[in-house]
Order: sequence, then C-alpha cells, then structure tokens
Amino acid sequence: MYHIHIVMPRLATNAIFVVPLALALVLCFPPATFAGVLYPQFYDFSCPQAKDIVNSVVSKAVAKDARMAASLLRLHFHDCFVKGCDGSILLDSSGTISSEKRSVPNRDSIRGFEVVDEIKSALEKACPQTVSCADILALAARDSTVLTGGPSWDVPLGRRDSLGASLSGSNQNIPAPNNTFQTILTKFKLKGLHIIDFVALSGSHTIGNARCTSFRQRLYNNSGNGQPDFSLEQSYAARLRVNCPRSGGDQNLFAMDPESPRKFDNGYYKNLIGLKGLLSSDEMLYTQNQETMELVRRYAATQDEFFDQFAKSMIKMGDIAPLTGNHGEIRRNCRRING
Repeated sequence: MYHIHIVMPRLATNAIFVVPLALALVLCFPPATFAGVLYPQFYDFSCPQAKDIVNSVVSKAVAKDARMAASLLRLHFHDCFVKGCDGSILLDSSGTISSEKRSVPNRDSIRGFEVVDEIKSALEKACPQTVSCADILALAARDSTVLTGGPSWDVPLGRRDSLGASLSGSNQNIPAPNNTFQTILTKFKLKGLHIIDFVALSGSHTIGNARCTSFRQRLYNNSGNGQPDFSLEQSYAARLRVNCPRSGGDQNLFAMDPESPRKFDNGYYKNLIGLKGLLSSDEMLYTQNQETMELVRRYAATQDEFFDQFAKSMIKMGDIAPLTGNHGEIRRNCRRING
C-alpha cells in the first residue's frame, strides 16, 4: 500500500506520522467534495458501523431464505447496467418516475427490495441520510457472495443515489437470456467491461434460479424450426421438460447450478463443459467463442482463479458511472427520491 507523510503541527515535537494513502484522502478531503473516487473507507468516520449493519441484515435474510443471496447480487447487477450504480432500480413508480421494476428483465423476477428497506431503516437510525442506497446494493452483493461460500473483496464506497430511473434503459441495456453472444458482449463493453468480465460475472449463476420462461425455447423450438437446442445435454433437457412444459408454468423455478444451488463455487463452469448450462446466454460461453471457452475451462479447473477474477470484475462493475460529490442525493427511503 502506498503511504504519505503528514506533518501534525499541533504537536510540540512536530512528530511525523505515516498514514495509509486511503486514510489520508479521507482526512484531507471531505467526502462531499472528494468527487469522482470511490474508496472502501468512505464511511469510516461518518458511519463507522455501516458495513456491520448491512452484513447483519443480509445474514439474517439469507439464513431465512437462501435464494435471497442470488437476488441481492442480481439487484446490484441490474442497477449498474442501466444508468450506472446509482440505486435507480430501487425507485417505485411515481408521477415523474417510471420504475425499472416494470421492465422485461425485472418484472415478476427481481426481488430483495424488502431487505434493502430493512437495511436502509437501520442505517437511517444509526446515521441519518449518510449511507446511499447504491452503496447498500454494492455491500449487500459482496456479503451475499461471501455468505454462500464465495470470495470477499473491499467494496469501494461513496456512490450517491439517482434522482430518476430509466425504464427504457432497463429494457435495452441488461443482457437477456436469449440475446446473441455478440449482443451480450457489446452490452458489457458499452459499460467499460471486457470479455473476461463477461465470463467471470456470469459465474454468479452458480447460485440462484431461473424461470421456465427464460429457457423454454431451448427445450422445444430453439431456432424456430420446432427442434430443441442440441447444445443442451439431452437427458438434462428431458428432466427440465417435466416442470417446464410447452405452455404454462412460466414462473416455475429451476436451479441454475443443480449440483450445488446454494453454494457459490465453480460448479457453474463445470456444468457448461458438460453442456448443462441452463440459459442459452450461459452455454454460449463454452460453445460459441474460443476465448470464452478457454476461460470456462480455466475457471472449471481452478476455483481460486475464478474467485480472484470475480472479485476484480465486481469491483470494476461497481464503478460504472457512479454519482459522487454533489451529484444525486442520499435518499432517506430507497423507494423514492427525497421530497
């Protein structure tokens, strides 16, 4: 870690202390004016208990409903890919706002808002109007990963909350299960992410579920010719058809990693090699591009390499167009802008 020397003139001895650079930045620049930079120590003085509060609520929520870990991770992802990591996904519809919750990628599937509400309520009691909803999502995503056995990372903080939402952006920018490989890669690149981030972040599908409607076409009519997707292992496809019929059962849930659905591990990549990726957007990482195929093989072989890159890619994704300084606001209620 880099260090700088700060002279403390009030001391008679003129003693010189060595202070970590990140701490020096906090001391030298008030958070409201130190714009454009996120750093893990952002709340160390203004709300030192913030991280513990978030972790406590997330831990209780995941203990009560193991699926919540994947849901909170997905909230952060779907937030960042629209207008940047600004908490816009949390806003309810109002006279001036069309909520992103109504978009095709989010409708009937995005969840975890009550957990965010509980976190925000606790934070408002401890440190009123200090911790942003956007930062809550970033911390909850990290904690959800760790609680299910995945890697940890220091979450850069200091995001502020948006003053609006983008329903159209949510419909257009979030990668969809039936998008082509190139379409999804382009959506990542438009956010400053690269092919290695695409592969590593897709690994979050090692936990959580997908709805029948998200992959039905692979089972019955993949290319409009009445034939199934033969890049899906056929005995696995037969098992899926039992609870995902040609019509009906749209909301039936299926584990994306049936071997270890509640454990954050590298099983997702092993599934892809076995042609058991549930979503088309998953399996194509192994079947449609040489570079992503090699990454899938590496992560399947070495979990530590996957964990290391996942943490790096999560930090990178969390830095997509954050509002900092005097931009945006710190919402008192994550569901609406301040009055």
